[in-house]
Amino acid sequence: MRLSALFVRLAAFCLAAIVCGFAARVVVATVETRSVQAVDLALEENGHRFASVLGDGLQVILEGEAPSEALRFRAISTAGGMVDASRVIDNMTVTDSAGIQAPEFSMEILRNDSGISIIGLIPATSDRDDLTETLTGMAGEDSNFADFLETADYEVPLGWEPAVEFGLRALRQLPRSKISVRAGRVSVEAISDSPEQKAQLETSLRRSSPDELLITLNISAPRPVVSPFVTRFIIDENGARFDSCVADTPAAERLIGATAQTIGVEGRVGCTVALGAPTTRWADAVTMSMSALDELGGGTVTISDADVTLVAKAGAVQGNFDRIAGELENALPEVFALEAVLPAAPTEGEEGPPQFIATLSPEGLVQLRGRVSSELLNSTAENFASAKFASADISMATRIVDGLPNSWSVRVLAGIEALSKLSNGSVTVEPGNVVVRGNSGIPDAGGEITRLLIDKLGETEEFEVAVTYVEALDPIASMPTEEECLASIMAVTEARKITFEPSSATIAGEGAGILDDITEILQRCADLRIEIAGYTDSQGSEGGNQRLSQQRANAVLDGLRVRRVPVASFRAVGYGEADPIADNETAEGREANRRIEFSLIVPESTEQKTALEQIEEEAAQAAEDATQEEPTE
Repeated sequence: MRLSALFVRLAAFCLAAIVCGFAARVVVATVETRSVQAVDLALEENGHRFASVLGDGLQVILEGEAPSEALRFRAISTAGGMVDASRVIDNMTVTDSAGIQAPEFSMEILRNDSGISIIGLIPATSDRDDLTETLTGMAGEDSNFADFLETADYEVPLGWEPAVEFGLRALRQLPRSKISVRAGRVSVEAISDSPEQKAQLETSLRRSSPDELLITLNISAPRPVVSPFVTRFIIDENGARFDSCVADTPAAERLIGATAQTIGVEGRVGCTVALGAPTTRWADAVTMSMSALDELGGGTVTISDADVTLVAKAGAVQGNFDRIAGELENALPEVFALEAVLPAAPTEGEEGPPQFIATLSPEGLVQLRGRVSSELLNSTAENFASAKFASADISMATRIVDGLPNSWSVRVLAGIEALSKLSNGSVTVEPGNVVVRGNSGIPDAGGEITRLLIDKLGETEEFEVAVTYVEALDPIASMPTEEECLASIMAVTEARKITFEPSSATIAGEGAGILDDITEILQRCADLRIEIAGYTDSQGSEGGNQRLSQQRANAVLDGLRVRRVPVASFRAVGYGEADPIADNETAEGREANRRIEFSLIVPESTEQKTALEQIEEEAAQAAEDATQEEPTE
């Protein structure tokens, strides 16, 4: 009995052990499966698909190749958030950093009245000290300079260096700007002082930009203040046109232009968008007045500030004129006042009116002829013309006659002043009209003359302005190219040579006059990058000649600087006795070799050969090598 009881107990114990072992295995397997599933799901939700999860008992093993050390750490942290961190085994690897694509290098430079700041990522091999020194010099001693640049040790991308160079060149010209630089691209945002300066800056920057760069310019200019705020519209036998057109907003400009084209103005209508309008309903007043003039069949309408002057063509029907003028007066916005004028029809057989005519030739010759009312007006007109045209040689062919209108002297002097706004043309003054015709390099010269005549003669007086804008006369649009500027400088130095005192860097002879002529050329040119090279003959030591040539090049650079030429982009280099252009064995040859030369600084080309070009070059080289290796008979 005792043996049987012992056997039963032993059997029960073994059975319990087996059951416990089986239960433990089931629990471990369940925990392992659920842990793997939970970690795998968490990694999937967090975007760590590069990691695979394996279970080994209670341990969770992470395998796979992480794109970066940071992502590897995040995957481990994610797994540690689902199970105890001590159970996570990391068997992941990290992608080789050498195979990572280089970052996009870029930098932004901000410049304003308080200083300059720069931020961005640049190649580690860039000359950061030189860049910092350049920007600090631009900022000036009294301004701040903030450097927030970071560097990365990667190869300098194609187009980076010329982009940086152009960006700095643009920054020199733009005291209120943001320059964004990327490889092969430069974006410029800036504020100019006037529309004229904006046009000059855009022309200068586009002409000085390397061909391989993509340049984006966004230079804004404040709207000009126009006073009086004048629009003058004419319909006559020559068609419909504006003498002057201003608008207070771009939307107003479009509305006025659309109305003008409906009436019959050909081509695009360009109005000056400016400040100074008496009301926000300026465009309504202008378009109503233009439509009224069109309905009258001709004449002029002048809207000057809040005054509207409607002058019908001579001989218009009185009843029709009264109706149209009355409708316009009632339709105009409240602040505007209308004055309507119906000129009398001309009398048949009436003699031609007395005239005063002033002409300006393309060569700058001024002639005054026709009738004046007194000796005082005659001398006043001559002196006034001399002052306006900066010329003491005024050709006079005038006659003093009686019976001219009381306003004749005012009309004559106003006509001369209007002519001074032109590059060439004529002014004809009559008792009932002033006609200004000619060419100008100022886009809004017609508008300026119209405002001048309204101010001098009054809004009800008749006048006609027919001014043609000629781009070749525009000092900005006709700005010479870098090559043309250099050719002009070389023409001066070839005709007359800059010489120095013997063994000295002191400019001698007519050198000062030559520098004056070069200064005049440079003032007409855009921002140039010029090298001033100094050379000597071969007499003396090589080191001494090099130093002397450098001193002479510096003397020329200093001579231009004192003449207020912006020389920040110039450099002076002494080459000593190198590159002779004549025989140093003769006195004439040595004299020719002692010289100063001007040349454009051309940025080094960053072009690289394409894969196809490289393959073709290698194939050609291989063929040449094979030909050379063939045995000769």
